[in-house]
Amino acid sequence: MRAFRLIVLLLFGILAFSGFNGGDKPFTKKRSEPAKVESNEDPSTPLCRNVIGILNPKTNVSENYIFDRSLYDFRVDTLSQVKFWRQIMNLHQDTAIICIAANREAVRKISLKEWNTFHDAVKKNYRDSIKFARGLDTTEKIYITAGKKFFYDFDRTSQNFHSGINCFMANGVDPWYAQAILLIESPNKLQKSNAGAYGAFQLMKDVARMYGLTVNRKVDERANFERSAFAASSLIKKICIPKTREMLDSLGICNVNEQELWFRLLVMHVYHAGAYNVQKALLSFNPKEGNMDLIYTLWRTSTGRFKTASQNYSQLVLAAMLEMNDRSRAAELQGIDLSLK
Repeated sequence: MRAFRLIVLLLFGILAFSGFNGGDKPFTKKRSEPAKVESNEDPSTPLCRNVIGILNPKTNVSENYIFDRSLYDFRVDTLSQVKFWRQIMNLHQDTAIICIAANREAVRKISLKEWNTFHDAVKKNYRDSIKFARGLDTTEKIYITAGKKFFYDFDRTSQNFHSGINCFMANGVDPWYAQAILLIESPNKLQKSNAGAYGAFQLMKDVARMYGLTVNRKVDERANFERSAFAASSLIKKICIPKTREMLDSLGICNVNEQELWFRLLVMHVYHAGAYNVQKALLSFNPKEGNMDLIYTLWRTSTGRFKTASQNYSQLVLAAMLEMNDRSRAAELQGIDLSLK
């Protein structure tokens, strides 16, 4: 056992020394074994379950990447909501998609500049014409969503996957969350949200301080990747996952597998909206089972502060993960035939 631990430490030391210089492209096409990392992992819930190794062309070193096969098992890549967000992630900001709010079914693309020249009455008439043509209720909402290609910079954010995965594992936290957060929270650059969240993991000041980060007028350690990753993983481990368990227990949904896709997505909702708001949303429809149907119902649920942005959150996670898999060819390397989807 001691010899095995020494080998693991040696491999991790070599990997850390090699570094991750990033690059203009996401991971290369060649796959190798996942890099090893020492962690306080619970043997009953292996953290490496979804970790594969993909060769970084800049360093010629195998780097850790999360590949979740259950995305394809549940065929989430065929859902209209997920397809919609993948289009938005690849669409220039001058172009928008007109869609049906309930299921994000895309109706057509339109020039945002042209749309903004229309008077409100014209816009209303256009929305009403879509409802009539599709046989929708008059209360149905029609959304106009601008492209976000500038925001979802997959080349840039992929440079942080290896470090993020290892930081989460070192803190005994499922690294699936690290890659999910990095993909959608601040994927193009360090920026501050309207609510005041900052850094690669978009932490609020009070959360950062709770886990030992310095945040004041002179220093903001949320900009430090490793420190921010520690705080984010601690938040997941000590608040988000326990609160998610409590909510499910209160609904009579017990003995869940925390590595199932639906549970992880529910934890992500808690990370984004807060446990109170997610619980209020769940109580509005009282799910009896823990499964993907619970998540799909959340996408249509609006209560209190759990509104459109909260509904969209796990849709964005799924869309970004699938998009990254295609760009890195991770799905193909894992034997997924995308032509059948």
